[in-house]
Amino acid sequence: MSTTTMAGRGPSAEPRPMTKDERRVIFASSLGTVFEWYDFYLYGSLAAIIAQHFFSGVNPTAGFIFALLAFAAGFAVRPFGALVFGRLGDLVGRKYTFLVTIVLMGLSTFLVGVLPSYASIGMAAPAILILLRLLQGLALGGEYGGAATYVAEHAPHGRRGFYTSWIQTTATLGLFLSLLIILGIRTYLGEDDFKAWGWRIPFLISVILLGISVWIRLQLNESPTFKRMKEEGKGSKAPIKESFGQWKNLKVVILALLGLTAGQAVVWYTGQFYSLFFLTQTLKVDANTANIMIALALLIGTPFFVIFGALSDKIGRKPIIMAGCLIAAATYFPIFQGITHFANPALEKAQASAPVTVIADPGTCSFQFNPVGTASFTSSCDVVKSFMARNSVNYKNEAAPAGSVAKVKIGNDEFASFDGKAMAPADFKAKAAELDKALTTAIRSHGYPAKADPAQSNNVMVVVLLTILVIYVTMVYGPIAAMLVEMFPTRIRYTSMSLPYHIGNGWFGGFLPPVAFAVVAATGNIYDGLWYPIIIAVMTLVIGTLFVRESKDNDINA
Repeated sequence: MSTTTMAGRGPSAEPRPMTKDERRVIFASSLGTVFEWYDFYLYGSLAAIIAQHFFSGVNPTAGFIFALLAFAAGFAVRPFGALVFGRLGDLVGRKYTFLVTIVLMGLSTFLVGVLPSYASIGMAAPAILILLRLLQGLALGGEYGGAATYVAEHAPHGRRGFYTSWIQTTATLGLFLSLLIILGIRTYLGEDDFKAWGWRIPFLISVILLGISVWIRLQLNESPTFKRMKEEGKGSKAPIKESFGQWKNLKVVILALLGLTAGQAVVWYTGQFYSLFFLTQTLKVDANTANIMIALALLIGTPFFVIFGALSDKIGRKPIIMAGCLIAAATYFPIFQGITHFANPALEKAQASAPVTVIADPGTCSFQFNPVGTASFTSSCDVVKSFMARNSVNYKNEAAPAGSVAKVKIGNDEFASFDGKAMAPADFKAKAAELDKALTTAIRSHGYPAKADPAQSNNVMVVVLLTILVIYVTMVYGPIAAMLVEMFPTRIRYTSMSLPYHIGNGWFGGFLPPVAFAVVAATGNIYDGLWYPIIIAVMTLVIGTLFVRESKDNDINA
């Protein structure tokens, strides 16, 4: 079949079977994108270990927060990557643009694997790490829009949801691949060697994946829709200005962000990343066990991307996405409470039987979210609250007189904190370690476990609940690529759809882990971090339902 007849058609065209050329386009685009997501998610999966190697100059809580923020930094720059590479894709073409993005991503990931640690080169280590994360984010900002647009512009009318849903599986498959490789290396080397140096191997392997991806993408031809537009002289000379400088287009971009991608993003990251952080950091489940359970849930749930993508060709994209946001927002609290019940019942019991109270001057308590990494949380209130959040201890807040030093009541025991604002770093570290030891002894004596007991865990039920979260992800994510492509004209499509997608996923989604941690530290409830994705999902539900139009019958050749 010629490239012209492979292009997306108008509403009058009848759905037809997938051709061999179209299968090759989907496979090549999807496989390359799987590898790129693999690169990006290695960091998220290994955040706790990376914190130990690159942020060891600060206390453990601050180190983990900085590691999460370095992870989020890659998301923060994704919209800028969308602008840079989106413009290039609309001017030069889809194929060559996402060749550049995958090379940039692969090389950045490989360099993380050879980067010396904080112990070797000091502050240069976290600085270079963050720079590499920024380069990864820029690359990913250009990758997704190119792959989704490229596949959609090859798809016949009436099948775009089905065709692009294969691209939607790539993020989950990339995460699955990263978890699988981490698990294999971790099991082979053992935990000590993996934490010491073995964690670098998955990053180094990316250079092999890079070579495969580049070879595959070099075999592709340019999108027929884009090629025809260029031949007809209808391309945009200033896609950024046309996308965001004209209200008729900017309005659609804003609605795509607030009414689609913001809610999709928080549902996605809650189901696939926050659930992993919750298992390992909050519930103290063994990392290997947590990775296996997440991997099983992803394996079971991934086919639903294609199911919901195909269904959206019949009933529309919007009803499925809105339903996913609604059901997720309504059920997050009971699902995560259920995960605690089945994964770490001893923690659930301790939270119910051993009440804890933090007594502090509210004026000394910070909201422990620091996107630029410059703040230090060293007040007496911050010290004890970060300990409680780190050890998954629910507590009540009680106001103390202004200027007083914070205290903690655990049962009948009382512990005084300390104000570390004026302390030298070494003195603060020593004093914090002393307080941590006393508080740790106290919470252990009241039943708070150091880690989840595998003998008490019901892993089957945990996997069931995780699979439900993944299915929510497939509802909001499976149809969205087709919908975003259909909302914008060919001449500015790459630029226009990439920006709202990456603001939604890069900012609303990428900052979910550190925001959730900060909320938990502030309120004293391990589940309160869920309010962030719930509120964003409800916002998208309302705006999307009222203002976003269904797109499945739009002519993408316009």
